[in-house]
Amino acid sequence: MRFKQKHFIDFHKGITPLFIVMLLTFFQQWDNLIALMYLAFHGTYGILWITKSRIYPDKQWESITSIAYGLFIWMGLSLYWISPIIIITNCKFEYFSYLHEPSNIYIMCCIIIYVLGVFLHFTSDMQKYVYLKLNPGKLITTEMFSKVRNTNYLGEFFIYLGFSMLACNYLPLIALLLFMILIWLPNMQKKDKSLSKYSSFKDYKKTTSKIFPFIY
Repeated sequence: MRFKQKHFIDFHKGITPLFIVMLLTFFQQWDNLIALMYLAFHGTYGILWITKSRIYPDKQWESITSIAYGLFIWMGLSLYWISPIIIITNCKFEYFSYLHEPSNIYIMCCIIIYVLGVFLHFTSDMQKYVYLKLNPGKLITTEMFSKVRNTNYLGEFFIYLGFSMLACNYLPLIALLLFMILIWLPNMQKKDKSLSKYSSFKDYKKTTSKIFPFIY
């Protein structure tokens, strides 16, 4: 059987809510509101991702890969499990903690960031899928991609930032930063290189940001 990158990614994202439920059950943390919020955030994100993968898949993850690289993807994605481990288990990594008791306003900010991320990520991926299906071989420069070239990555950043902040610990944020540097940014560079074949890309690049509007 030939495996695609999406097989490893989808399976990991699908098993994540089960992993969190296992932690909640084993450590008897079903009365932990922050833990339940984390399950709601990361769990629904996994379900949405798998649904998206079935309805409007990203060609980037359709490429054939080896089992070794697939396991490497698994290891990378497992860094995101640091947050629920900190929230639910006794492994608090106190040295990296920056808040012991998040305020209601802090929690509200986490929710806002997560919801904004869901909108940006899934809406931009839907636009990309539909646009390329109807206009194959054309550069997307409108709507969700009019100001930012990688709106889907911006959305994913907000998604992971939203529920990583619930841990009130620097470790999940460091893991997110490492993922951005080692995986996302190189992918964005590859995308820019691929899009440079379009004559209009040079002008489009001048008027847009790579991921963060007006910053980078």
